[in-house]
Amino acid sequence: MTTETTTARPPEKPAGETPSAAADGRRPGVIAAYGRLWANVPRELGYLLPTLPVVIFGLVVTWALVSLGLGTVIIYVGIFVLFAALYVGRGFGAFELLRLRGAGTAPIEDPRWPVRASEGFWKNLVRPFTDPHSWLHLVHTGIVNPIVGTVTWSLTIAWVSGAIGGLLSWVLPGRRGNWVWIEQTFPGADPRAVDIVLQLAIGLVFLVTLPFVTRGLTLAHHGVARLMLARFRSEDLAERVAEAQATRTAAAAAEGTALRRLERDIHDGPQQRLVRLQMDIAAAERQLDTDPERARALLAEAAAQSRDALAELRALSRGFAPPILLDRGLVAALESLASRSTVPVDVRAVLPAGTVLPDEVERAAYFVASEAAANIAKHSGARLASLLLEVVPGDDGSRWLRVVVGDDGRGGAQTVPGHGLAGLDERVRGVGGRLNVWSPAGGPTTVTATLPLPPVA
Repeated sequence: MTTETTTARPPEKPAGETPSAAADGRRPGVIAAYGRLWANVPRELGYLLPTLPVVIFGLVVTWALVSLGLGTVIIYVGIFVLFAALYVGRGFGAFELLRLRGAGTAPIEDPRWPVRASEGFWKNLVRPFTDPHSWLHLVHTGIVNPIVGTVTWSLTIAWVSGAIGGLLSWVLPGRRGNWVWIEQTFPGADPRAVDIVLQLAIGLVFLVTLPFVTRGLTLAHHGVARLMLARFRSEDLAERVAEAQATRTAAAAAEGTALRRLERDIHDGPQQRLVRLQMDIAAAERQLDTDPERARALLAEAAAQSRDALAELRALSRGFAPPILLDRGLVAALESLASRSTVPVDVRAVLPAGTVLPDEVERAAYFVASEAAANIAKHSGARLASLLLEVVPGDDGSRWLRVVVGDDGRGGAQTVPGHGLAGLDERVRGVGGRLNVWSPAGGPTTVTATLPLPPVA
């Protein structure tokens, strides 16, 4: 067994920092922010410049389908055409979200589309007509996005043309219509030179403000898409409620399974031995005066029964939480678990300094490792095993404790109901986590548990 523990060190404060130095750093911060705006201009132009043909194509296709569908609905063919129009609007909406991601905007969560159920052909056909997301996508593709896209595309073309035309005015032929005004305003000056200077100034203004314009126009599309194409907050709330209900159900199922297993193990093990112990002591009492040798033999057998019962009770107590887990923490408990394993286990713990794990997370992580180690020793035929403990960030800024147990055995492990891995899955879901088992035939096997951690204060 080998163990490696890595801790994160907080960043050190730069020596000699003064208030004036901090104040001087404001200007580079503004320049850096402006540079970041410019760095995203190519992506935003890549989104804005093709917008007009994209929105016109979506407008033509959707209105053609809607018009055809409404015109033929009386002969029932229109129902299928409108069905196709809704799916076309859905496709254009998904394409718009993809284009916005390519432009560098914040991701917008896709809506939850109704799942096709085995309720018959007509119910599945009508399902999109009752989904508000389908109609919002259709309205966005056929009405809103063409209007917004035409405006933003026109402004983009005007700004890019103004910047390019102004900066290249010195190589373009002069426009004598402007020279009359220049000759009247600047008497005695070269009208061609004054015209070039004015055009360069205008072009420079357009160029300097171009990042702000492209960012604003892109964010306008992003705001419309978030309003019409994103998932509803009520759907997120319903999902969280369903997850919470599933977590409570899994926790109750795990607790019930553990209690039934403990009851069965106590009944089949220590309880039977204690009954036998009581019978042996009673028999020894009856024969103590008449047959002392027989009584001593019965007492010796009773002592053996008591030792076996004590050993079984100790083994059952390990199904709750070992003392080392409560006294010295998860890492020490996993190291102790690895030292008792018949298969060599390489333990690596990568935890930031000062990480405090909740008790229920520690217990769940320990039992994941304990059950996986027991399966490796009994069923895998492995020669080596590994155990990784680390803290990983989530997509929404959350933190997760990840426990990864792997081996080089024969594979084929499955979460069969009523068996160890299924019980682990219930235990992990009971604390709000997820369990994943990857075990193809021939190996290797990897059991990964991801457990939620409280946010950093």
